[in-house]
Amino acid sequence: MALLMLNGCAELQRSSGVERLGAPIEGYNHLSSSAINWFRINGSGGSNVNVSTGGGQTCCVVLPVTWQPGLTVVVEWEEDPDPFAYGDWPERRFSDAWYARLAEHETHYTRHRVEVEVALYEALGVVNVHFLPCNEIRVSAGTTRFGLASHPYNYSLNMEEPAQCPTRP
Repeated sequence: MALLMLNGCAELQRSSGVERLGAPIEGYNHLSSSAINWFRINGSGGSNVNVSTGGGQTCCVVLPVTWQPGLTVVVEWEEDPDPFAYGDWPERRFSDAWYARLAEHETHYTRHRVEVEVALYEALGVVNVHFLPCNEIRVSAGTTRFGLASHPYNYSLNMEEPAQCPTRP
């Protein structure tokens, strides 16, 4: 199976003329109150990302070795708006009543999907997905790291969601 997948990637490289490689995926949740239960880039899975945290690499998404104009990716994710609620539940943990409460809690999860441009990079590196307020997403894929001056998106890891998000066209 893996050999077939690699063969498919190699075929893609030959037919498009663009050299592509798999790059590790890392998520950064800049939200101060919501958790990211899971996310995907172009169908490749990232890990969960708790409130105001980041890191935790998973493998891999295939992107061009060098940035191409108009390069976009599709990011999908599930968000839990109250990830610490279970700590206040009176039900005995893992009891039938607790699982019933959990099932009700999960009805408040939201799922999102957006196509977003990838920031300019010189060479392919770790693909960083930044989850920002109002379901805004930023993606970088270079060799620089979050927190360094050379990283294109150094947002605070503790951003408040505004009372009203701007409407998009």
